[in-house]
Amino acid sequence: MSAPRVAVVGATGAVGQIMLQTLARRGFEASEIVPFASERSAGKVLEGYGVIQPLADDTVQGYDLALFSAGGSTSRAWAEKFVAGGAVVVDNSSAWRMDPDVPLVVSEVNPEAIDGAKKGIVANPNCTTMVVMLPAKALHDTFGMTAMVATSYQAAGGAGQKGIDELAAQMPVLHERVELLVNDGEQARTLVTSEIHADTLAYNVVPMLGTLGENGYTDEEMKLQNESRKILGLPELAVSPTCVRVPVMVGHAIEVRATYEREVDVAEAKAVLEAFPNLVVEDAPTPLAAAGRDETFVGRVRADLGDPRSLNFFVVGDNLLKGAALNTVQLAELAVERGLAGARA
Repeated sequence: MSAPRVAVVGATGAVGQIMLQTLARRGFEASEIVPFASERSAGKVLEGYGVIQPLADDTVQGYDLALFSAGGSTSRAWAEKFVAGGAVVVDNSSAWRMDPDVPLVVSEVNPEAIDGAKKGIVANPNCTTMVVMLPAKALHDTFGMTAMVATSYQAAGGAGQKGIDELAAQMPVLHERVELLVNDGEQARTLVTSEIHADTLAYNVVPMLGTLGENGYTDEEMKLQNESRKILGLPELAVSPTCVRVPVMVGHAIEVRATYEREVDVAEAKAVLEAFPNLVVEDAPTPLAAAGRDETFVGRVRADLGDPRSLNFFVVGDNLLKGAALNTVQLAELAVERGLAGARA
């Protein structure tokens, strides 16, 4: 097919902007890339892309690809309208992930699943799930994973630009009150406001991320279980998730204890990880060093002390890149390679 016509929905948001940068950086060939955003931004000019379009019945027609990063309600309202107009939609929200007719795809892990997009929609997983899936897939294919205990250390940027801004605003205030941080933390936390995160995030760790369900787990934690099962094709995979917010701007980290069908040899495990695409093995990767990088990093790979069939490892990745924008672009590339883009026109 000729170069696809591409819509980017949510183009002015934190992920949307990175999506546009990633399309350009990777040399994605498009006949046109058209930015869409809320009515507040519509009509303004986005440098390099022209006038920002509003979402309306007459503006969503005639695209080959539509890349969404504008929140679940927008995706639910408009994704199928783009599909009706001829597009394959790659959606970065939670709206379609668990729909049985919508494949949930990580480009290096289950690319063939994209062919099952019966509704013309392909979903990106949650940014935390995304980071875990590369090493999880590499090791599962060799050892056969049966269970996973995953504890996340998630960056403020997981809550978007507002999450970053709130942490940035809190830091200088509390930086000037070290004596309170040491001697009266309760008073220190009252000096700043917390609207985006569940509690004061600066100089703190917040073990409540997402909406708490009746089972005592948050929706963020349940995404880690349910999405992992779907991506890996392991509906019975036992997952014990805990999601924690930490005072990092960008870059999610997850400590994983994975259990397998057979005993795990650490040297073999490291070799498998090193051979997996876009996965880098380091001694002790950090989210700060991963920020701005396309790769996912895994380290602290070690045998479990109590179970020879279990392995512990620590994985980090940029939640705005591989966790969102990069995988979206990779799925757009995959849709073109496999002849899906343009086929619905």
